[in-house]
Amino acid sequence: MYKHILVPTDGTELSDKAIAHGVSLAKAVGATITGLTVSPPFHAFAVDPMMVADTPEAYRDHVWRAATKRLAKVRSAAEAAGVTCDTLHVENDHPYEAIIDTAKTRACDLIVMASHGRRGLSAILLGSETVKVLTHSDIPVLVCR
Repeated sequence: MYKHILVPTDGTELSDKAIAHGVSLAKAVGATITGLTVSPPFHAFAVDPMMVADTPEAYRDHVWRAATKRLAKVRSAAEAAGVTCDTLHVENDHPYEAIIDTAKTRACDLIVMASHGRRGLSAILLGSETVKVLTHSDIPVLVCR
């Protein structure tokens, strides 16, 4: 069935549920997983308060610490279940592109990710990385809510 599952995380509780589901599925089918988190690169002109107040070095340090914490959850869940796990942190302004690119380059045959389930105007204004992955990916996507 599945041999290599990509599990992207943004550190939210919903992502934690997707991690648990992805790890359980990997254990059940004997697959390995790759945990992924995506951060925006530093921009000198930005609306993100962290970028406006930080130097590039301080911003990178903040992002690295947050990514390490997110990926530790994936690694810990995988280790507890006895599932082989690799983790990766990528900087990209478009998380959905990083998710799809990583799935392709790592030869993943499934993406397990969370959806915040936004609807209506908030979905239009905030966008949905999950919808973008679903729309643009040739690789199957399992959405956890």
